[in-house]
Amino acid sequence: MSRATRLVMWDVDHTLLAAGGVARLAYAPAFTAVTGVVWREMAHPAGRTDWDIAVETFAMHGIDDCEPHLDAFFTVFAAEFAARRELLAHQGRVLPGAREVLAALGTRPQVVQTLVTGNIRPVAVDKLAAFDLAAFVDFEIGGYGTDDVVRATLVRRSLERAAAKYGHAFAPSDVIVVGDTVYDVTAALANGVTAVAVATGGTSAEALAAAGAHVVLDDLSDVEAVVDLLAD
Repeated sequence: MSRATRLVMWDVDHTLLAAGGVARLAYAPAFTAVTGVVWREMAHPAGRTDWDIAVETFAMHGIDDCEPHLDAFFTVFAAEFAARRELLAHQGRVLPGAREVLAALGTRPQVVQTLVTGNIRPVAVDKLAAFDLAAFVDFEIGGYGTDDVVRATLVRRSLERAAAKYGHAFAPSDVIVVGDTVYDVTAALANGVTAVAVATGGTSAEALAAAGAHVVLDDLSDVEAVVDLLAD
């Protein structure tokens, strides 16, 4: 087998798929079950880690120290999300070109694909599995929303896990973060790796370029061009 030399780190929400609001539906009952506090609202999630979102959401409900609740909350949140997987498949959708790009990169032996996402790992797995995308990525080496409140740390954790699993460090020039927010771009830049931004979320192409993205795409629909960009 050829040695893996290219590492592609995918964001999930609004980069590969849209989850149709299912996470918000799972969040409320999980929060109340763990805290006993009546649910009001969730902090704005785009581009942030679940840990970061939880800190603000708990504070918005008068709980300034969420640390004692976090492990239990994430466990219940994952279960509530899993219970809505059929709804996810119905309300959500894969974004244009995402499935085809993942599949094409999956045939390249030098390419390893993983996730660097603000989602906790069980939720990230469920999201990809709901749309038959899970086979294309190595979940073991990803960076997830329980790793830190800071997105850049997720990239660093993924680099460490990839080096440990594959027996060598990936050259920074061979690591690509693909995401739809400024947070994804700045996390890549903080680790000295390539930032490829897609304007498929709520952030404009101009804002992504201004944040320092090396490449900005409207979406992933030009499959051949995207695969060439990410694999070569």
